[in-house]
Amino acid sequence: MANTDLMDHFDLSFVPEREDPFKDLLLKMREKFGLDHVAYAGFNPISGTTHGHVTYDDEWTRHYAKKGFFKVDPTLNEARRSVAPVDWSRLEHNKNFTAVFRDAHDFGITDTGMTIPIRGPFGDMGGLSVNSRLSQPEWRKLKQHIITDLQQVAANVHDLVMQSNPLMRALSAPHLSTREVEILQWTAAGKSQQDIGDILSISHRTVEVHLRSSRKKLQALTTVQAVGRAIALGLVYPG
Repeated sequence: MANTDLMDHFDLSFVPEREDPFKDLLLKMREKFGLDHVAYAGFNPISGTTHGHVTYDDEWTRHYAKKGFFKVDPTLNEARRSVAPVDWSRLEHNKNFTAVFRDAHDFGITDTGMTIPIRGPFGDMGGLSVNSRLSQPEWRKLKQHIITDLQQVAANVHDLVMQSNPLMRALSAPHLSTREVEILQWTAAGKSQQDIGDILSISHRTVEVHLRSSRKKLQALTTVQAVGRAIALGLVYPG
């Protein structure tokens, strides 16, 4: 999937003004990636605010809240303890997982999916959950195809939601050098480190040094996440 197509989802100028503009982003993601549902949950420690945006039907979200599933849902709790995506197949023997999805099935929601954890630089945390009606073999193929893009998407959604708070937005603006911005911009355009080195007439090792510095400044674990944060902050533009 081209970065340009991918990042179109996260330009808020394309989103109509409404009560929950982030739901529109999730609906676009659902369609683009061929998923059944997409859900985001996050916590902003600066404002003390919990955020939730989902593509689920209102009936399920009301039932989920009424039953207090948010307190025990392992798709959320396991993600809080993980730095890697959590495939829900790992949770099938968890009694709380069984309880949540026994009810979810009554609302047409399957237990095939995964949650991608996100951690921000100010103690903010979030998780992007996706699910699908595909069989397990088909789901594994789809996941392999979209996982890299989804991780970038998750970072972008989280940062966009967090930066809806003015104080968080002000605190999270790092100072990147001109060269760091330049390299991140080429990375956003889909260029490899070797490609970038050739374009800028520097070694690929120098490219990696700048990327490492950018990751540190952006409090990102991966280059994909760094690019996502830089785009969300308006430091670079979608490829």
